[in-house]
Amino acid sequence: MKFIDEAIIYVEAGAGGNGCLSFRREKFVPKGGPDGGDGGNGGSIFLIGDAKLETLADLAYRRHYRAKPGRHGMGKNMHGVKGDELLISVPLGTDINDAQTKRYIGEIVAENKKVLVVRGGKGGRGNASFKTSTNTTPTIRELGKEGQKRKLHLVLRLLADVGLVGLPNAGKSTLLKQLTAAHPKIASYPFTTLSPNLGVVKDQYISYTVADLPGIIEDAHKGKGLGLTFLRHIERAGLLVFLIDISQPNPLADYETLINEISSYNPEILKKQQVLVFNKIDLCSGEIPSFKVDKPTYYVSALTGEGVKEFIKGLKKQLGV
Repeated sequence: MKFIDEAIIYVEAGAGGNGCLSFRREKFVPKGGPDGGDGGNGGSIFLIGDAKLETLADLAYRRHYRAKPGRHGMGKNMHGVKGDELLISVPLGTDINDAQTKRYIGEIVAENKKVLVVRGGKGGRGNASFKTSTNTTPTIRELGKEGQKRKLHLVLRLLADVGLVGLPNAGKSTLLKQLTAAHPKIASYPFTTLSPNLGVVKDQYISYTVADLPGIIEDAHKGKGLGLTFLRHIERAGLLVFLIDISQPNPLADYETLINEISSYNPEILKKQQVLVFNKIDLCSGEIPSFKVDKPTYYVSALTGEGVKEFIKGLKKQLGV
């Protein structure tokens, strides 16, 4: 399925049912009292987290959602049935915003978590509800209220324990394949990864998710290259792995480019745990260069697997698993 991380949908809650205007009409009861029942409330709409979903594609193709209305009240004090709630499944990591006011509504970050997005209309009262000691035969009833309507802007920011960050063609997809059972597209040209790939590392009784994120270039925070399409997805990653191509003329300059772009987009991201991995040591002729940085550092070849076991061991320690 195509990866889609933004969607606009229209949601309309159900209207409340009308209250009923009715009086008892029974044999030997010539002056029966009011017995009009209340209308049922309209159905509300919730978004609910579904861990099996990885994209907003379903919502991008079906944009209109409407909940059931409440049933009208009837005579004999029969109240209308409430309209069914409508649950719309979304992937974990979905932000919910009002598309017109830009107001933030909430987020879905856990399986089965529900967020109310529009509330159903209240059912109208039947005339039985208006009976008083001074008005024993009320001839009024209420109509049901309209349900809320709203245009929603949904934005997916992936939930992953580890985010692989690097320039295009740094080898992120190849490393993801080494770490997990994922099968991302791999080629020897930039921007092979046009959308995030998720994989799960399984090691005996533990597991954690790793996201291979689209390559970043200079001025990505301004929208160049894949721009914000990449940057938003590292905001929820628990740990950042900076993957650097050691075969490039100045690997540390590439690392600084990544740091600068992330800082320009959202400096809070850089408060996360970080690991630095120099990849493609198989392309080094002679002794492998060594760099001094103030964070855990590993030297690997994602292609041959050299150094990957040591990296995984250190990664588990960083994650505390």
